[in-house]
Amino acid sequence: MAPSNPRADWEKLGDQFYRKVKLYEAVFDEDLELENYIVAGAPYGGALALYRNESRLYQYRDAQTSKASIEIYSYSGKLISRLNWEYGAIKGLGWSDNEELLAVTEDGTVRRYFGLHGDFAPFSLGNGAEEYGVRSCRFWSSGFVALLSNNQLIAVSNYKEPRPKLLAPSPEGEVSSWSLTPPAYTLSRTVEVLLAVDKTIYGIDGTEALDRVLQNGPFKHVASSTTGGLVALYTGDGKVWIVSSDFQNKHGEYDSKAKTPPLSMEWCGEEAVILAWEDEIHVVSTNGASSKHYYDGRVHVIPELDGVRLITNETCEFFHKIPVVTEDVFRLGSTFPSSVLLDSVDLLDKKSPKVDEIMQRIRPSLPEAVDVCVRAAGHEFDEYWQKRLLKAASFGKSVLDLYNSDDFVDMTEKLRVLKAVRDFEIGMPMSFDQYLRLTPERLIDRLINRHEYLLAIRISEFLRMPADKIYIHWACQKVKVSTAGDDALCKLIVQRLEGKLGISFETVAQSAYDEGRAHLATQLLNYEPRAGKQVPLLLNMEEDDVALDKAMESGDTDLIYYVLLHMKKKLPLSTFFRTINDRPTAAALVETSAKGSDIELLKDLYYQDDRPIDGSNIFIIEALSRDDVQSKIDKLNQASRVLTDSKEGATQFQQKSIAEATQLLRVQESLDKELSDGTDFVGLSVNETVYRLIKTGYGKRAQKLYSEFKMSDVTFWWTRLRALVAKRDWGELEQISKNKKSPIGWEPFYNEILGAGNTKLASMFVPKCTNLPAAERIEMWMKCGMVVKAGEEALRAKDMNALEVLRTKAPGSAVGEIDRMINQLRPKNR
Repeated sequence: MAPSNPRADWEKLGDQFYRKVKLYEAVFDEDLELENYIVAGAPYGGALALYRNESRLYQYRDAQTSKASIEIYSYSGKLISRLNWEYGAIKGLGWSDNEELLAVTEDGTVRRYFGLHGDFAPFSLGNGAEEYGVRSCRFWSSGFVALLSNNQLIAVSNYKEPRPKLLAPSPEGEVSSWSLTPPAYTLSRTVEVLLAVDKTIYGIDGTEALDRVLQNGPFKHVASSTTGGLVALYTGDGKVWIVSSDFQNKHGEYDSKAKTPPLSMEWCGEEAVILAWEDEIHVVSTNGASSKHYYDGRVHVIPELDGVRLITNETCEFFHKIPVVTEDVFRLGSTFPSSVLLDSVDLLDKKSPKVDEIMQRIRPSLPEAVDVCVRAAGHEFDEYWQKRLLKAASFGKSVLDLYNSDDFVDMTEKLRVLKAVRDFEIGMPMSFDQYLRLTPERLIDRLINRHEYLLAIRISEFLRMPADKIYIHWACQKVKVSTAGDDALCKLIVQRLEGKLGISFETVAQSAYDEGRAHLATQLLNYEPRAGKQVPLLLNMEEDDVALDKAMESGDTDLIYYVLLHMKKKLPLSTFFRTINDRPTAAALVETSAKGSDIELLKDLYYQDDRPIDGSNIFIIEALSRDDVQSKIDKLNQASRVLTDSKEGATQFQQKSIAEATQLLRVQESLDKELSDGTDFVGLSVNETVYRLIKTGYGKRAQKLYSEFKMSDVTFWWTRLRALVAKRDWGELEQISKNKKSPIGWEPFYNEILGAGNTKLASMFVPKCTNLPAAERIEMWMKCGMVVKAGEEALRAKDMNALEVLRTKAPGSAVGEIDRMINQLRPKNR
């Protein structure tokens, strides 16, 4: 049997239709005395917060109810949690879009409750709030404004990172009411406040307080519309004015004829205002039209983005403007195609032949009619009319040859979700528009906060959304409340979570650790596959060795460095070194890192690890980087002491080398002091020092160094050769050529001198290169430009071919000499 006419609860207000939908009945216990409570409702059908109004007397019942507390209910009256309150008088109670409860005390302390079960983060308003005290607060989705007793306003625009900020100085006088417009709807993109002071109203933002120059105050209530386009004012003589936000135009006026001002005044959407007394409400449209509704007890008005919720002990109702699509379908006498399509379903049920005729008549507008029926189904709370409208839409689209059914399917999914959360046991009676604004992801978050895990999982699976956070939250909650042993609880959690996508055991382990169950936390971390998630918590639990092993197993050097840095800061150095000594990879990483950034740590590491040569090398490197000689020598002495303290025999060569380097530095220092030709010897090697001494004409000093440092003959002769050539000391080189032997042979002399351009002197060394083949000596003579000498070399070698080649290269004066040599060979060849 069909329910009553869908228009039965409609009422016309001006040129708009409104309706009051009864969502739940028998909501609160009669003993609750709702009239004695401050009630704050979270947006989008969220939770209700009840706090006993301390200014009212109430009947004492028992010790539990006499204790101050904030009670969290669903809209169906189901108690979700009770938060004990021992922090003073509450002057502001409100909710964020994320269903976080904000409680502001008189001294300016704010507690942001998240999760609905008592976890909170406090912060202070400052700015004189403790001195002057908070009078009242107004909230929006992500912030609030507090009014102090000295009329100063403090704004907080972000709950997660609160930075209380003073608005422009407020005028002195008696504040009778006030309201705000959220930053999203102001030109300045900052919150703007309307403050009713004495007979006028001031518009206040962060920079100025603007007097709107009104004379009809004091205004008992001021309310800005949701988007800030209109303002409702309740005057002292019981009238309501609807004016533009700039106060230049009056859109409507209503005389309530009430002798007492209403307890609250709230906007219902953008086109009506709700005035609420104890048991009576007046609905006033922007053009002044009105209607009245009466109740048996106190009614609380909770504003929503598309209407208001009316809460009493007995009922929870939703009052809102009829959506256009709903009006098109159901309005009496409507001839819209959507309305005709809905009527055709009745004829279809009766198998009437008129159906085909009706469908042909509206066929040009049938796609639009189907869309309207689908959207209208979303705005219905009654399941019968939801199904009826969807059936009409289904019938209409079946007649069409081509129709995209995505919106139809999407709407059926949304309505199934809405049906589930509107259930009395859940108590989240959100409208279709509120669900769209909230989003499915945030709806899942709200179900998780209510510990409705099964429904959250089913909705996630139905909407093809990941459910990992639901399982994780369940596990964390299980850890908090379970009294089972660690092993049994770990087994239960692993069985439930294992194999689920996206599960992080680190989060559950952290929860276990926070509850003081460190052993359980360690057990759970063994099932976390990502080392990057395991390690930070293990370090926090002071399981440093385990954390280091896990990091090394991962092969992630950055993660290993992270653990090592943590351990180095925390542990004594000796303990730190003992820890890494058993782990070669970690020790190698510490050594590599220290080489570039922490030399002192590297010294300690080598000392602890008994590596004297490596430790000595660090001091040698430091010595090389020093500028003054004494510093270099001091560092070398330190390097020597490191080796001396060692018991290794392999350090003797190192010690000898350091001693020679120290001796060389002292010699070089004395050379720099004694020789005033600007030559700088400090820092040079022995070979370079000898080279520079010979080049600058101090051959005897070079000879002395050669003896003192026991340079090899080969090295000294090479060094002296290059220095003399660089010096162009041809006389000294000629004297050397008279020697019978050379440790390096005579060919280097020829090459170096020839390279310096002295062919004559170079030629003096050719005959001394007796170890070279004749062909090479011929080539050496030719490089010196001595063709005849080359010929003589060829003649001695009896090389006819070489002579013939030389003849072709010989200048005119030497051709005859070459011919003579050739002729000398010919008779002998015959």
